[in-house]
Amino acid sequence: MTISLNVNVCGAIFMNIFNKSVFFLVLSVQFFYLNGDVLIHAGNLIDVETGKIESRKSIVIKNSLITSIYDGYINKSDFQEYYDLKDSYVLPGLMDAHVHLAQEYVPKAERDSKVEPEFNAIFAAANAIKTLNAGFTTVRNVGDGGMETISLRNAINKGIVPGPRILTSGKTIATTGGHGDPTNGLPTDLYEPPTPEEGVVDSFEDIKKAVRQRYKDGTDGIKITATGGVLSVAKSGENPQFTNSELEALISIAKDYGLWVAAHAHGKEGMLRAVKAGVTSIEHGTFMDSEVMDAMKKNGTYYVPTILAGEWVAEKSKIDNFFPELVRPKAAKIGPQILDTFTKAHKYGVKIAFGTDSGVSAHGDNWQEFVLMVKGGMSPLETIQSATLETAKLFRLENEIGKIKTGFSADIIALRNNPLENIESLKDISFVMKEGTRYK
Repeated sequence: MTISLNVNVCGAIFMNIFNKSVFFLVLSVQFFYLNGDVLIHAGNLIDVETGKIESRKSIVIKNSLITSIYDGYINKSDFQEYYDLKDSYVLPGLMDAHVHLAQEYVPKAERDSKVEPEFNAIFAAANAIKTLNAGFTTVRNVGDGGMETISLRNAINKGIVPGPRILTSGKTIATTGGHGDPTNGLPTDLYEPPTPEEGVVDSFEDIKKAVRQRYKDGTDGIKITATGGVLSVAKSGENPQFTNSELEALISIAKDYGLWVAAHAHGKEGMLRAVKAGVTSIEHGTFMDSEVMDAMKKNGTYYVPTILAGEWVAEKSKIDNFFPELVRPKAAKIGPQILDTFTKAHKYGVKIAFGTDSGVSAHGDNWQEFVLMVKGGMSPLETIQSATLETAKLFRLENEIGKIKTGFSADIIALRNNPLENIESLKDISFVMKEGTRYK
């Protein structure tokens, strides 16, 4: 009898301990999944895919990723960091597909006679902070004088300096006298003919060396100047500057190395050649027509309009001595055309990714492109999609960034007013987080 009682008592004790252990195990598992490093209470969460605004959401972040999104406001006491955005509109970090962080246009009368590469690198770092504070957590830098943004990208990735996620092309690839030739406008006795490593090519051997050098330098992609440009000291802003066979060779080699190709292009012929050869995106696209648009839709080519740059150069062309004399008439002709082209391309159904060409205009003013896109016929939601969903696709990162979604990078911004009602609200970003770290 006693033995039986002891067995029953022991069994009861064991079951009690077992049940409590299971309870605490379940509780621990729940805590593991609920808890994270960071909690955000979002009063108004904008779904950029649908345009719907969801109220009272809790975003849980761990190890730079969004791990959970809950309805309602969950308990903040379990988290190391907490951000109260209950009075804000919350959306994914914005992206700009066309910037020049190491540059900013200086009027002719104010130019220094000598600018060291080291200065450009420091200048780029300062502009990266401005861009991040403006809500842009990812940018594509298309064109440098050297290794500035490659080095800056690496420093940001290592946490040495703050800045947006950077994809960079390094030095532009151009032809002799083309828009990206760094010796344009210099007396012939002051320079040696630039090499493929410096970004100037005139043969298939040059092209192979230039692309492979970019890969060696560590670029994410290639920038070419398929036509003339506005701000280069050269006569034409529209003429084609690569042959069909040159473009095909360049893009084929770039694809071998997994590099995208962004093509600066204003004139129709050079643009059409670039699209048919397989470039990833057309930048500016000023004199695009229906033939070009058809080719872009057929090939899945993205259009990066840079309306802001067009408006900026058109306005500055009215000022005496602001531009060199070769530049001024190009700025007056090409600049005003871009908004009209954008409107046509949008109606035609061309894929459009947000890009400003900041570095022509001032860094940190990127938000002005949204206003111009709305002026050109896009809805506020479409402009935001162009700077989130579409740029993520262009960057080949659509499964990592561009949405506030479980498993995506915690790139999150907030502002006080609803940008779907007033797109100019994007001027005043009050909160910036990139990869789970708050910067503003």
